[in-house]
Amino acid sequence: MPELPEVETVRRGLAPAMEGARVDKVEVRHRGLRWPIARDFEKRIEGKTVDGLGRRAKYLTADLSSGDVLVMHLGMSGSFRIGNDAKPGVYYHEKSKSTAHDHVVFHMSNGKTITFNDPRRFGSMKLVARAKIDAEPLLRGLGPEPLGNEFDAAMLAAACAGKKTSLKAALLDQRVVAGLGNIYVCEALFRAHLSPKRSASTIADRNGKPNARAEALIDAIRTVLEAAIKAGGSSLRDHRRTDGSLGDFQHTFLVYDREGQPCPTGCKGTVKRIVQAGRSTFYCPSCQK
Repeated sequence: MPELPEVETVRRGLAPAMEGARVDKVEVRHRGLRWPIARDFEKRIEGKTVDGLGRRAKYLTADLSSGDVLVMHLGMSGSFRIGNDAKPGVYYHEKSKSTAHDHVVFHMSNGKTITFNDPRRFGSMKLVARAKIDAEPLLRGLGPEPLGNEFDAAMLAAACAGKKTSLKAALLDQRVVAGLGNIYVCEALFRAHLSPKRSASTIADRNGKPNARAEALIDAIRTVLEAAIKAGGSSLRDHRRTDGSLGDFQHTFLVYDREGQPCPTGCKGTVKRIVQAGRSTFYCPSCQK
């Protein structure tokens, strides 16, 4: 499933084509996504301007001039591509998927088309009134954004204080920090030299204050996310940028999917894979303590 860097990459690709433009027409070709698309979906969007395109955790959000917010999730295999209404069949960018899986098409007033493609149909699109967005179940209870100003060592330590779960499990908990997934948690823990099996509570002292581990982890999370966004995310199976190209960050993984390879720190250790809560964890037992 796409994580924060992949979703942010998609947001940045869509923003020039959508922000400030009016949605002249919406084609819903298949309503059966993860949740059925509402019957009034087209009516509530057509004729409205996209005032801004944002991201919350792994969700894309489009603020509409009507006061609604279009909340979108890529699911396991969703992607967007940008086309051109003025030249049917000609795309600004290469098609990223078979058109058989094109489920929703937005025709914009600037002549561009935004097509959502999702072979596995785990993606979703939902309209929420802006006044009720804080109570929206999909977004309610999410933790802080890891690249936001409020996310710091003190906040993370307080969230982990007293937790008996593993540090990796805590970081995957969207209530602790929003948007992180398996890939970037593994990579961040490696950069911070912290074991994924370590108790989450050990990044805080007895009073819940951050220690050096918390500080190192915050720096590692920010570093890996910023590098991944710059690289266009990681393409392991389905992720595509809006121009149809692959992300590049998978080429610079240090531990993720590197089982059996020498530790890149030169510590003479070997990257190991274990399973935690049904997910593969990659780490170096020699230098991650």
